[in-house]
Amino acid sequence: MGKLTLKQAAEWCGGTVEDKYADVEFLGAGNDTRGLQPGQLFIVLQGARDGHDFIPKAMERGAAGVLCSRRVGDYPAIYVDDPRIALGQIAREELKRIGAKVVAVTGSVGKSTTKEMVAAVLEQAYVTSKTPANHNNDIGMPMAVLAMPENTQAAVLEMGMNHFGEISYLSQIARPDVAVIVNIGTAHIEFLGTQEGIRQAKMEIVSGMPPTGKLLLNGDDLLLRNLDYEPQQRITYFGASEGCAVRALDVVQDGDCLCFRVEAGKLTFPVRMLLEGEHYVADALAAVAVGLKMGVLPEQIQAGLAQFRNISGRQEILQVRGMTVIKDCYNAGPESMAAALNVLGKKPGRRIAVLGDMLELGDCTQAEHYRVGRIAAEKADYVFAYGPNSRRIISGTITGGMSEDRGRAFTDKDELVSALLRTAKPGDVLLFKASRAIQLERVLDAFLSEEK
Repeated sequence: MGKLTLKQAAEWCGGTVEDKYADVEFLGAGNDTRGLQPGQLFIVLQGARDGHDFIPKAMERGAAGVLCSRRVGDYPAIYVDDPRIALGQIAREELKRIGAKVVAVTGSVGKSTTKEMVAAVLEQAYVTSKTPANHNNDIGMPMAVLAMPENTQAAVLEMGMNHFGEISYLSQIARPDVAVIVNIGTAHIEFLGTQEGIRQAKMEIVSGMPPTGKLLLNGDDLLLRNLDYEPQQRITYFGASEGCAVRALDVVQDGDCLCFRVEAGKLTFPVRMLLEGEHYVADALAAVAVGLKMGVLPEQIQAGLAQFRNISGRQEILQVRGMTVIKDCYNAGPESMAAALNVLGKKPGRRIAVLGDMLELGDCTQAEHYRVGRIAAEKADYVFAYGPNSRRIISGTITGGMSEDRGRAFTDKDELVSALLRTAKPGDVLLFKASRAIQLERVLDAFLSEEK
């Protein structure tokens, strides 16, 4: 963004600012004093503590001003009823001002990866900005918008949710020209009840879309295929299935490269990516579909996907002490667990799956952990499960035919690390995967830091 004055931002969000501070300029925004950069607008939010208590600290850190709901000392400030809502209003108007084309991405599994792939493709033809990791909610996404350079031509915004109304709110801010739904899984089913409820919440992405907006859907997902949505001509399906406008054919895993051929109308061209796992094809096809909708040439799409590298913590391949470690601790749900185990199952050598809990599954929690355990029994030689639902995973491995001495449940990190150090040997392949809140990367870090 270019610098904004407090007066301009106040006009956009219906706030007030004292005349003597009207011309104070800020660049970007933050809501945590620990990471606040000089010159940013400090957003005062209500959490475990009242954000107003941190205003003096924010000013000490070099904040240009604050967005708050009441006066706390004589500081440059925009006063509003609700700083969270005001932040969204400022971000919405800033997107209008810079005039960037907006691509919104959501889905139950793989939305972060898809967002990164879309950005990799668009960067070949546009000055492109994107939401950073975890900035996909009602606070993070608007702040990401306010951090975008003023010359941004394409803004790729990830939208997450776990309740109804959240994506609708983000869509009203973003007003996407192109919206992508990668899939409908079971993540957040605890709060949304059914997969149909999840689909309803994801479809909120169209609520802010202009009449000319385009909706791109995964045609391989039965919950997204043949939706009762008008007008139908706004929908483009991507996938491997017949009838998809952007289609993947001849999918092959060539060593550590994922290869396939794209067919889109009269166009056909190959794609080669440094990724393992056919589950990434849908994410890549979404990026191809976005690129074609926005006029990116096939050779530019090929180049963008060839250069793509996954997010830190998402299927990172590490070589340590003669072992291959697949670090996939960014997040997890039943679908992504199954996909990661499928990748593990195709690796040569002895395979060890280190699996942590999957969260927000509600009444499906027990059944889904048990199901993952059964899948793991087919794909791994050893399973080490970590977290409150670890025993349920192991019960699934036993039912799946794994001997009891090859599956263990842990609730203590140090015990798990010790067991891994005793078991893992050069030539083994280890998969680490769990929901982000389980912090399985700490187990991995402790395991890697120990000398055997």
